[in-house]
Amino acid sequence: MSHIASIGTDLVTAARFLREGGVVAMPTETVYGLAANAFDERAVAKIFEAKQRPTFDPLIVHIDELSRLSQIAATIPEEYQPLMERFWPGPLTLIFQKTAMVSDLVTSGLPTVAVRMPAHPVARQLIAKADVPLAAPSANLFGRTSPTTADHVADQLAERIDYILDAGPCIVGVESTILRFAEGRFEVLRPGGVTQEELRDCVNQAIVQYDSLKYTDTKIDAPGQLKEHYSPQTPLVISADNAVLKPDRKTGLLRFSEATSPDLKPFEKVITLSETGNLLEATTRFFAAIHELDKLELDLIVATPFPNHGLGIALNDRLQRAAHRFV
Repeated sequence: MSHIASIGTDLVTAARFLREGGVVAMPTETVYGLAANAFDERAVAKIFEAKQRPTFDPLIVHIDELSRLSQIAATIPEEYQPLMERFWPGPLTLIFQKTAMVSDLVTSGLPTVAVRMPAHPVARQLIAKADVPLAAPSANLFGRTSPTTADHVADQLAERIDYILDAGPCIVGVESTILRFAEGRFEVLRPGGVTQEELRDCVNQAIVQYDSLKYTDTKIDAPGQLKEHYSPQTPLVISADNAVLKPDRKTGLLRFSEATSPDLKPFEKVITLSETGNLLEATTRFFAAIHELDKLELDLIVATPFPNHGLGIALNDRLQRAAHRFV
């Protein structure tokens, strides 16, 4: 697209673009999404074009109310009922058998479709005004760091999309958890804003954490499973100490808390995600901190790992994918 997308708060304008087959960046509680009419294949194709996203990577369809689900899901497993009651609206995506109304482009040829109901009121208002479910991956160039503000979207996509609907920073700050029920068990296909512990408490049975880092680059069952993803332009490595540092490189540090990487002298810039070690606070700030460090013309970003429980599982997943080609 030759024009530069404007940033605004006009739901009517954003909905008009969507009804006319355009693409709009919309806020959600997780990250900003790049939305198009899920039933308009030409509009969905614009998402892939704008993001430079390969068509083998499926999209999540967003709904504003349960009455739209029957348009998308051929069946609704009874095992999902307690999950929808507790976590919808919210950062949980569920996998359903798709209806014929959902094109193969949305699902990358899979017979299943990923669906969620966002908790952000502006996102649901936009879906209601457009009056269609919205296919929406994160609003960034493919493989790059996810956006949690409208400015993050503009930095990467302003000349590629129609409108950026601004509702301030995202409050969760990491993508939704993707959950599948198959062969009598629940599997997390992507860790995210709903933790494994919360899921287990809700369904009262074990939750399998699928190791999608073992996937090939084209065999995926859900969004966010490619090995290289979420990457800043600055090389990023994961390290719990300073062994990776070299004196001739300008290096920034992304650390979980004050208790991690206490030696700060070698670093040009240090961002502490939570002084007290609070995973919820760290998650909210995570992607924004990577964007900030990426703009400083550093030679390297060193990130400390997170505790591998609760939201830390999702954060470690994002770090491993962001650093994959550099380690």
